[in-house]
Amino acid sequence: MDKKSLVLCDSNILIEFYKENSDILHKLEAIGQENIAVSIVTVGELLYGALNKKELKQINKDLAHLSTLHISESTSEVFNKLMTEYTLSHNLGLADGLIAATAIAEDIPLFTLNTKDFKFIRKLKLFK
Repeated sequence: MDKKSLVLCDSNILIEFYKENSDILHKLEAIGQENIAVSIVTVGELLYGALNKKELKQINKDLAHLSTLHISESTSEVFNKLMTEYTLSHNLGLADGLIAATAIAEDIPLFTLNTKDFKFIRKLKLFK
């Protein structure tokens, strides 16, 4: 797996995958399963949103096929800078801050449907 071909997917992208949103399914197919990454924060959000044990099991099974990016020291440093710069001015939340910091620290684009939550972050590359 070439790190430069990775795309970090936000929780809303995977939620749309589970809803079988055809547009999202086509985009994920074009990216390729081997190039789809998720932040450990997204993993937590998806598991938290599971409605029952069956969904929890399916989410874990699906996530096992993706690259999970953990919170590294460099991610933590970027996160601290983002929260300092954008919490008061743009109401950047913890989860979004960690996800954005992961994308920036790993130098990969973020695929999200909530661009308004991220577009003000200068160093963040959004997936088109």
